[in-house]
Amino acid sequence: MTSITLVQGDITLQSVDAIVNAANSTLLGGGGVDGAIHRRGGPAILAECKQLRAGRYRRGLPVGEAVATTAGDLDARWVIHTVGPVHSYDEDRSEYLISCYRESLRVAEELGARTIAFPAISTGVYGWPMDDGARKAVDAVRSAETSLTEIRFVLFDPRAYRAFDKALNS
Repeated sequence: MTSITLVQGDITLQSVDAIVNAANSTLLGGGGVDGAIHRRGGPAILAECKQLRAGRYRRGLPVGEAVATTAGDLDARWVIHTVGPVHSYDEDRSEYLISCYRESLRVAEELGARTIAFPAISTGVYGWPMDDGARKAVDAVRSAETSLTEIRFVLFDPRAYRAFDKALNS
């Protein structure tokens, strides 16, 4: 049985098999969670991302897809990079957000991971409303068929934690 847990803290400090990175499509690092993972994980992550960019992902990782690299110096085996959608009031992009979670779980399964840590994908600079993002994230992982033993949401601040707690317990 898979447990879904919440932690308020820093995703780069989690001891899990796979840490999910809310990446940008270039896979070359950035701000927020992406920058923190690259900084703490060290140059090995960037080196593998550059290899991905030189091969299959020359034009970048598409929104909603996921790909894995080493976790470098993190206390994890892999980083699973996924590109969340930018929120729009003109277009429903929900399926892309849901796909980020599902595709990350699929990649984790393929790798043989048993535990995974997710951030609140797209709820930062990509502007997704926190309450809606939390509901979609929780619904996506609850509906997934997975052999993982733990799916952990690691929320950086109290507001995000409250939103995910509400979604998980509703």
